[in-house]
Amino acid sequence: MFVAISKFTIANDMVDEVRAAFQARPHLVDAEAGFLRMEVMSPSGLPREVWLLTYWQDEASFRAWHKSHSYQKSHHAIPKGLKLIPEDTELRFFEVFAH
Repeated sequence: MFVAISKFTIANDMVDEVRAAFQARPHLVDAEAGFLRMEVMSPSGLPREVWLLTYWQDEASFRAWHKSHSYQKSHHAIPKGLKLIPEDTELRFFEVFAH
């Protein structure tokens, strides 16, 4: 299994809008080949910090989706005016080898 973890921190006062956008997401990724599940969370006491975890059967499936029109379209729901702290944005990849 392959996991892509994206972390970002909201710079302006749009925490509620970001959470609402994820809760109302269009679920486009759900139909992608190799997609298993997605979780979106914030550390306790740090609501501006958002962690997005997507689980895939393999890295090739993630990379195919990341280059797809579906990926671009899924980001159209990002709240207008959202500002992030650039140096606090990160994308990391993990290979799951045990449960």
